[in-house]
Amino acid sequence: MKREPIVLGQNTRFPLKGMLTLPDGDGPFPGVVLVHGSGSSNMDEKVGKLTPFRDIAQGLAQRGIASVRYDKRSHAHGLKMVLDKGHPITVWEETIEDALLAARLLRADRRIGPVFLVGHSMGAMLAPRIECAGGDFAGLILLAGTPRRLEEVLLEQTEEAVAAMKGFTRKIGQKQLLQLRQTFAGLYDLSDREAKGKKVGGGTTLYYFKEMGQPTVADYLAKTQKPMLILQGEKDVQVKAGVDFALYRQLLGDRENVTFRLYPGLNHCFVSAVSDSIADAKKEFAAERHIGPEVLDDIARWIRGIAEA
Repeated sequence: MKREPIVLGQNTRFPLKGMLTLPDGDGPFPGVVLVHGSGSSNMDEKVGKLTPFRDIAQGLAQRGIASVRYDKRSHAHGLKMVLDKGHPITVWEETIEDALLAARLLRADRRIGPVFLVGHSMGAMLAPRIECAGGDFAGLILLAGTPRRLEEVLLEQTEEAVAAMKGFTRKIGQKQLLQLRQTFAGLYDLSDREAKGKKVGGGTTLYYFKEMGQPTVADYLAKTQKPMLILQGEKDVQVKAGVDFALYRQLLGDRENVTFRLYPGLNHCFVSAVSDSIADAKKEFAAERHIGPEVLDDIARWIRGIAEA
């Protein structure tokens, strides 16, 4: 395996450090662009002691597949983005634009063959939109995503966390939950200008959620007929196998080029789960674990099947 540091968007306002990971040999190899979940993440998508993107990059390289990963723009340039007056952070600039740049970088490399997208969590939600924005990928791999709207999932997670609280803490949580519900009420009745003027927290405005939810993930899924691999951890407490994975099956189950995989005992990061409660989510990231071979084998086998067809 070979690792080559890269800079994504080198001549832009937001250059990003990244890593091209290649299998041994001369290629051409299938290549994947790794697209982060929500929040600010480094190129390894490090959360606590977990590094999902490093695991995927190294695991795929051992299986003959190249990858590019990079620091998320809000991780590398978060303060610059927040201080950009009159220009709130958008999903396009935070994620989509850089994913398209990464795809171009791979296609310009003679060692790379067909290019795929691997999106995790919010990255999986955005994968069909990135494809429709000009990604032109050979296929999409969706890890722990959902066809639901982002604010719906956020409210559900908050409700579950508050329900697990006790005493005075629960009262505070209930008040915050009520405020959050009121914040999102009537979201899609707002104009873009109105949504950009209402802050949710930090540098995030309601427009960020409106942009995510209109058109919906389901709308973008309907616009692409590209092959898809949809993976879910059965013990994921952030998006649910019984709800989100089931919705993907409902929307896409009749397509012959869509494959579904559900992994017993795995969490949102596709490592062994330690809890069944969103209230204990931090525990999921506290101990070092790595994505197992069954997940990496499935991804690599599916990519090779498309690439060699």
